[in-house]
Amino acid sequence: MNQVILPGTTATGHQTTLGVMGGGQLGRMFVQAAQAMGYFTAVLDPDPASPAGLVSHFHIQTDYLDEQGLAQLLQRCAAITTEFENVPAPALFTLGAHRPVAPGADAVGIAQNRIKEKAHFERCGVPVAPYAVIETPEQLAALMDAPSAAPGRPKQASAPPGGSVVHEVTSVGADLFPGILKTARLGYDGKGQIRVATRAELAAAWDALRNVPCVLEKLLPLAAECSVIVARGWNGDMVHFHPQLNLHRDGILAVTQVFEGNLPLPSVDRSVAATKEIAQELQYVGVLCIEFFVLADGSLVVNEMAPRPHNSGHYTLDACDVSQFELQVRALTGLPLVPPRHHSPAIMLNLLGDLWFDAAGRPITPAWSEVLALPGTHLHLYGKLDARKGRKMGHLNITGTDVEGVRATALQAASLLGIPAF
Repeated sequence: MNQVILPGTTATGHQTTLGVMGGGQLGRMFVQAAQAMGYFTAVLDPDPASPAGLVSHFHIQTDYLDEQGLAQLLQRCAAITTEFENVPAPALFTLGAHRPVAPGADAVGIAQNRIKEKAHFERCGVPVAPYAVIETPEQLAALMDAPSAAPGRPKQASAPPGGSVVHEVTSVGADLFPGILKTARLGYDGKGQIRVATRAELAAAWDALRNVPCVLEKLLPLAAECSVIVARGWNGDMVHFHPQLNLHRDGILAVTQVFEGNLPLPSVDRSVAATKEIAQELQYVGVLCIEFFVLADGSLVVNEMAPRPHNSGHYTLDACDVSQFELQVRALTGLPLVPPRHHSPAIMLNLLGDLWFDAAGRPITPAWSEVLALPGTHLHLYGKLDARKGRKMGHLNITGTDVEGVRATALQAASLLGIPAF
């Protein structure tokens, strides 16, 4: 894309409008960022109560592959982005033939399939956990009969440009058990995943997942989990945020901590270099998040990618001068990508629907008044009309002048809300 799409009124007297495929909380925060910069917004999502649709100028309530809905989006919008990676790739191809679409269908298509995703990581020289692909009963049988093979065993990685070797798997055995079986498509937040310790459990797990294409990954000795968010423009310019240190519970992100020293410096440098290499190889446009495992020996293994703003980057709304959502707007429209300035240490607490119920399952109102009385607390609720256990309802950002104070406040807030300490 050569032309910058500016906010405000066009020469024809119309407001420049940006489109979003998907109406969840990520779409909502993109819409809010775009509107703050002067753009109109249009959301395509079938849910009449979608969080993004509720705050957008236009809400096209159709299925993602509906021809009339896509035509309406094209008619209204100067450029279009995606809210989540499972938007059908054919819809993005259709839109991309007429308007700038970021991320593009090719990149999203890779992120939608763990098999293609791992192949891309390996092409980039970024190590993955030992794994095996299971798409057919024959592949499962071959794996069950294999004495101690190491399908997908990572090779020693070459150094990404400007970086160093990300990880060299020398301490991981050839056996894939214990492992985790993941569906190749449509898995997120722990869904579509089953832990297995034996070949018998593997066979049962594949049946439980309805024999769809899967990847069996070896469970590795983890010291920590982290993620890196970059933004890449149409012209190849790239900026990044400081890596996030993440804590997951039951497969769902619970806590993100971001400050200087949250990770060893080698892990910071290697994760950023690897993320930029992945984005560059994809010719990616927009905000991209790569999740990593930090192993007990300090080395890194890539987990998966998210072709969109990411839950672990929500702290940027309050701790940085440019949020991940503003960078998504800038990348999509061709505006300059400025390196974000991280001005405050931050801890983010995910707020799940569990907080809206007491121990007996009765509805309650979380202790917002007490929490917001704490210094440096910033509440972000997503406008979802009903709370359910495990559903992401919002997040709480805690910022301050020093790490110790931020952590103390975050632990206090967690206690008030009934969130386990970390």
